[in-house]
Amino acid sequence: MASSNLKRSAQRAAVAGALAIGAVAVSAAPAVADPINVPGIGTVDVPGLNQAQVDAAIAQIAPAVAPVLPTGSLDLAPAAPASVAPILSAGQKAVQAAESKLGTPYVYGAAGPDAFDCSGLVQWAYKQAGLNLPRTSYDQAAAGFAVARDSLQLGDVISFYGGSHSGIYAGNGNVIHASTSGQPVKVAPMSSMPFDGARRYA
Repeated sequence: MASSNLKRSAQRAAVAGALAIGAVAVSAAPAVADPINVPGIGTVDVPGLNQAQVDAAIAQIAPAVAPVLPTGSLDLAPAAPASVAPILSAGQKAVQAAESKLGTPYVYGAAGPDAFDCSGLVQWAYKQAGLNLPRTSYDQAAAGFAVARDSLQLGDVISFYGGSHSGIYAGNGNVIHASTSGQPVKVAPMSSMPFDGARRYA
């Protein structure tokens, strides 16, 4: 509360000083009928000054007032717009979900969340992204849209060994997959397995 009062008082002092400077500078200017917007105060009528003159006067007085206030308490300028978080595609969300399961055990027929086989991991990761994919690797290799190997994007479903194995493209030539018994969910180079095709679901 004290900080808020200090801020308002400083703003009023800055504006009053700015208006006094402006009034001296433009004492011979004709009066204007339009109200003027004063940051931190509101809309006021200031005979003899226009908006540009008030803005210029405030810019002159603000540096002299700001040093006596806590950092950031003199807010005479509009705030910058908040940054917008990037929107992730379903494929990118699926990659994030699969990455969260790195090290999870491989179990044939398992579809998470504590163990996975290859297609179970793909299906589970995409479910976290809001999409329902087929359960088996062969069905995953037949659904979605075909994608060329040189056009892969994060989250594309990659098929290997004639469609009997599937994983999720993680970028930089890598795939996240649940490979085989005794091997946990891991990141591996695509080149370590015979590429069969790729499908995009989002």
